[in-house]
Amino acid sequence: MTADTHARTPSHQGKSRAATFSQTIRGIAKLAYRNLFHDRMSLTVTLVGIIFSVVLVAVQLGLYLSSEKMITTFFQQSRADLWIVPYGTKSFDDPSFLAGREKQAALSIAGVENVEELAVGFASWKKPSGGSTAVLMIGSSIANGGLRPWNIVEGSAEALTGPAAVAIDRSYFGELGIVRLGEHAEVNAKKVMISTVTDGIRSFTTLPYVFTTLQRARSMLDASPEQSSYALVRVKAGADIATVRQSLAVRLKDVEILTHAEFRSRSLDYWLFQTGAGGALIAGAVLGIIVGIVIVAQTLYASTKDHLNEFATLRALGASAGYIHKVILIQALLSAVLGYALGMVLSLGITWASQHSSLQVLMTPGLAAVLFCLTVGMCVMSAMSAILKVTRIDPAAVFSR
Repeated sequence: MTADTHARTPSHQGKSRAATFSQTIRGIAKLAYRNLFHDRMSLTVTLVGIIFSVVLVAVQLGLYLSSEKMITTFFQQSRADLWIVPYGTKSFDDPSFLAGREKQAALSIAGVENVEELAVGFASWKKPSGGSTAVLMIGSSIANGGLRPWNIVEGSAEALTGPAAVAIDRSYFGELGIVRLGEHAEVNAKKVMISTVTDGIRSFTTLPYVFTTLQRARSMLDASPEQSSYALVRVKAGADIATVRQSLAVRLKDVEILTHAEFRSRSLDYWLFQTGAGGALIAGAVLGIIVGIVIVAQTLYASTKDHLNEFATLRALGASAGYIHKVILIQALLSAVLGYALGMVLSLGITWASQHSSLQVLMTPGLAAVLFCLTVGMCVMSAMSAILKVTRIDPAAVFSR
């Protein structure tokens, strides 16, 4: 009997400690909740600051992701191990023409499986109702799938092989003066017909993309039958890409041989950082975080200052500094969760409203998780100023009142 009693004692002690710990946590959470909701005006100001920060950061980073997606959209759709590009090309949307016959030269290299050519260039689009605008013409081999249009909602890629056929995205209907499938327009004074309509193929430069066949694009862009803007090289299975690249560099002059990843990174770097667009978006997101930290820090500090007497009483009754610090931290975390939830509702509304705009705001699960971590971190950092104030409380002050 005695041995059994002694055997059970540690278990009972463990349960007792767990119960005590649970009660302490509930007490801390209850006190933090009451402090937070006691002053509704202070709570409102705190939530407004957090919501503003969440929405601003969500929009800025959402625009950054959207810009990145638009800049790299052609790299996601194309199948190439190596790109042959004119020397000095900054991005896919910065086209010029190669000298010609690069495809034949590349096919003669050991290890090359296939080469697809693209004719890309700026053109003038004359609207059916009058007026004109600039577009980016993209010509590729429809049969071999060099860079066919995707996300097709009307017509088909094969329809582009018809006379004067082109594909455009329906988000650019208004800008191009188009109302429906089958309408006619002019590109560089040559008549075209809308045979295919896509959805969601947008340009970072805001210039509408116009897809057609390789031969038709060459004709409209005044290129020779052997010229192209880019040559997409696919390497045979088992062949070494670096060796093939070196052989192409020896064979072809006044061009650059870039890997798929290199050309993608170069395009991103040019549009997002060399032009300053990406830096501006990131700076806006940082500004949102700073504003949120300042507003939340001020309100938490003011709330703590208003409750200094209560905190001093707790210290006089034996509460540790850690206990009070936990109260402030949980108060900050509750503010973070509430502000994040409301901010995300507004951010998702903005994301939905921008779906069919020329510059969409993207929201991904990864971005939502980042926003939550930023919000929590922002509120915890803001709580530090309030904790420093509480740390200097003199418990004896409660007896001098």
